[in-house]
Parts: sequence; C-alpha cells; structure tokens
Amino acid sequence: MSIPLVYHPSYSFPFPARHRFPMEKFRLLHQRLRDAGIAGPNNLHRPGRARAPLLSLAHCPDYLDRFLGNRLGDKEAKRLGLPWSEGLARRTCIAPMGTLVTAQLALKHGIACHLAGGTHHAHYDFGSGFCILNDLAVTARALLAEERVKQVLIFDCDVHQGDGTAAILAGEPRAFTCSVHCEKNFPTRKMHSDLDVGLPVGLGDEDYLAIVTDTLGGLLDALRPDLVLYDAGVDVYRDDPLGRLAVSLPGLAERERRVLALCRDRDVPVATVIGGGYDDDRAALARRHALVIEAAHSLWR
Repeated sequence: MSIPLVYHPSYSFPFPARHRFPMEKFRLLHQRLRDAGIAGPNNLHRPGRARAPLLSLAHCPDYLDRFLGNRLGDKEAKRLGLPWSEGLARRTCIAPMGTLVTAQLALKHGIACHLAGGTHHAHYDFGSGFCILNDLAVTARALLAEERVKQVLIFDCDVHQGDGTAAILAGEPRAFTCSVHCEKNFPTRKMHSDLDVGLPVGLGDEDYLAIVTDTLGGLLDALRPDLVLYDAGVDVYRDDPLGRLAVSLPGLAERERRVLALCRDRDVPVATVIGGGYDDDRAALARRHALVIEAAHSLWR
C-alpha cells in the first residue's frame, strides 16, 4: 500500500535564512519524497487549522490568545526562540492538526507519517526551544477524549528530552511518555517522563540501537498500547550541531527500521513525526528526516 502522509505547504514559509531553526526543511522533505515517488496525490493528506477547543486540551487559553495576537512578553519570546510572524502563527495552528490527522490515519491503516511535528518542548502555558504548541500532547488528549484509544505510548527519540510532553501529560495515566535522549543537553531542567532514558555524550550506533530496541520492545509488551506516537528526531546524528551523540547515518536508518518493525510485528499502529534536526546543509537534513518515511514505505509496501 502507499503509506498515508500528512503535509501542508504552510509548514515552510519565508524565514530568516541564517536562523538556527531550519524552517525550509519541511518543504525540502516533501520535495524529496515526491521526487522518490513516495509522496503523491493519492496518499498525501492536507490538514486544516486546529481550533481553540482542540488546542485547549493541552494548552492554556490565555497563552494561545497572547501568542496568536503577538502579545508575548520579551522573556517569553526569547525562550521560544522564533520570530513572530503571520506565517509562524498560521503553521503553528496547522501542525498540531497534522499530527492528529496522522494518528487517525495510523489507527485506520497501521502506519502514517507526518512531515512535521514533534514540538515536544512546548508546555501548557509557554513555548520553549523552537516549540510553540505541543502536537504530541494535543493529539494524545484528543484521541483519549474521543475514546479512540485507551492507551497511547509516546516514544520520543529526539536527542533532547520531551520535557513539555512529560509535564502536560503527567496526570494522564492513559498516555505513557518515554524519552530516550542525551542527558547532558537541552533542556537543562528535565521534567519527569513516565520513563526517561538518559544517554551519555558520544554514544554510538551499537549501544544506542540496543537501548532503543530494548526500551521500545519492553514497553510494547508491558503496555500493549492502542497507538504509538513516534518522535523520530534526527538530531541524534553525530554531526548535528545541537546533538552530542555519535549515531551514524546507517545507524539512524537502522533505528527507524527497528522502531517501525517492532510496532508492525506487534500489530500496534504507529504515527511518526519528524522531531528535531539542525544543519546548515538543509538538503542533507531533509534526507535524514526522510529516513523514517522511507523505512515505513519499505516495511508496509
């Protein structure tokens, strides 16, 4: 089958070229998948704009209003790290809906991939680390509220801890948060996920892959979730400027294959988001983000 993909052209918009956040990577990722024949009109889904009632499942209404109205204080805006614009506000309201649509498609088809998402540093009432709204928390809360699922596993392999996701979902036993991250990295102040796996600086392929595989396999067997939300951050790559791990490109590709195969073999639907990844070579970065979607295409073809 052609795996369902979720994307919106507004994910990339005119943005300062020298900014650390690579806003154009979403467009380049879509272009790469289209050129490879993986993305096409028959399997591409375009999400709409998320409305306030949905976003308020995981976020403070006052914070939402102040962000959308460009009324954040200077300290709040600095913590966020992104310059406000109408384009930023627009994509911010579309991306969480994109992850929710991806999850709904995964429940139907067994697999679906979002060409964005993974904004796991966003907290209930503030943004942080290039993350404004937490698409993972919004999606988990929405599916649980609709009783589409009874148990969600958020498996976060971004190199940075999913602090916002952990904090927002701390009181929700039906959403299990697991973060596999570099311990000595952003954020300095970690939150408590249901399971945190802090990795040492410089960890390489063999040990990293063993930890990811053993952790996910154990959670799937213990929790038997109805859905896995997989944050496939590629900032674990050894040359990522914000990473601090030593995972090679083949190691990264093998991680994606193993994570998705574990879910497929246990018949657990999995929705993927791309998470973090930073590189001045934007095309190379898009190639790394494509690995999880290419693995899904291969495993479910």
